[in-house]
Amino acid sequence: MCHVYASTDPQRYECTTRSLRLQGSVTSVRLENEFWEILDYLAHSQQLSSGQFISELYGEVMATKGVVPNLASMLRVACAVHLHIRAEPAARSA
Repeated sequence: MCHVYASTDPQRYECTTRSLRLQGSVTSVRLENEFWEILDYLAHSQQLSSGQFISELYGEVMATKGVVPNLASMLRVACAVHLHIRAEPAARSA
């Protein structure tokens, strides 16, 4: 089992920094490429650019929680939640 993870292409866990505009301010976010791929997929599925998707997500969190203490962590958790939701139907049918 560990071999599956240990043999992962290093490109997937290399980090990339992207600039984003959130509520009129430009910021940069550094995430592993795997997370950028998931965010790109989520954005595309909603017919948004990745920047638009992240900006909307950030705005929703700000509206409900009032603060985003760590944007990169929030984005990683959003990706994890997406993967958990996607895995639930498969787990129920197994």
